[in-house]
Amino acid sequence: PWGTLAVNVVGCLVLGALTGAAMAGAASSHLQLLLGTGLCGALTTYSTFSYETLRLAQDGARFHVVANVVVSVTAGLGAAFAGVAFAQALWS
Repeated sequence: PWGTLAVNVVGCLVLGALTGAAMAGAASSHLQLLLGTGLCGALTTYSTFSYETLRLAQDGARFHVVANVVVSVTAGLGAAFAGVAFAQALWS
């Protein structure tokens, strides 16, 4: 699941930066919607994350299931917040 984790965290960072840019007035909400849905939606993959987590559960790797979920959610949220903060600092 490392590749999926990396791609999803990068997508969260980009989406956070788009949101921060829109909040700072450097990007329109239409651009945020277009790139957020199109680019980030195409880049990230929740379905693969779900599949990989279910496969780990079927293999009995409980620790890896919990670690995959916790790390993915925590890193994704952290990247999104970092993207917002970076964009707001850049354009505010």
